[in-house]
Amino acid sequence: MNRIIIQEQDFDLSTEVTLARGADSNIGAIVSFVGTVRDLENESIKKMTLEHYLSMTEKALESIVEKAKNRWPIGNTTVIHRVGDLSINDQIVLVITTSKHRKAAFESCEFIMDYLKTQAPFWKKEHTATESKWVEAKDNDANQIDKWR
Repeated sequence: MNRIIIQEQDFDLSTEVTLARGADSNIGAIVSFVGTVRDLENESIKKMTLEHYLSMTEKALESIVEKAKNRWPIGNTTVIHRVGDLSINDQIVLVITTSKHRKAAFESCEFIMDYLKTQAPFWKKEHTATESKWVEAKDNDANQIDKWR
């Protein structure tokens, strides 16, 4: 089962892990990653705004999950990404992968997150006390993708 959700409201990790586990008795590993809004080093963020184009974003996330499923023997996957206005420490993204074995679950979760950071069409705008600016792609994120090629 693949669950891909784009929403404004927050999510509950415990609930999502239970849903990802489901009734599958072959699941031996569940790995999750939660990304949160963090403050800037030089200036505090008042809020972060995330925008997207729904159909384009859903297709991109589905493609990323399918790439992971073609690479690892994983079972259920969940990707939840929030949009709208978020504050410091708010949850932004959740990725959950399940598998019979932990290595596949860990690696596929990291793969999905790395590809999500570089391939999913989300646009982030940081708002501080002095300015609002769109967040540029980071070289470090692009370099993370290289290890999967």
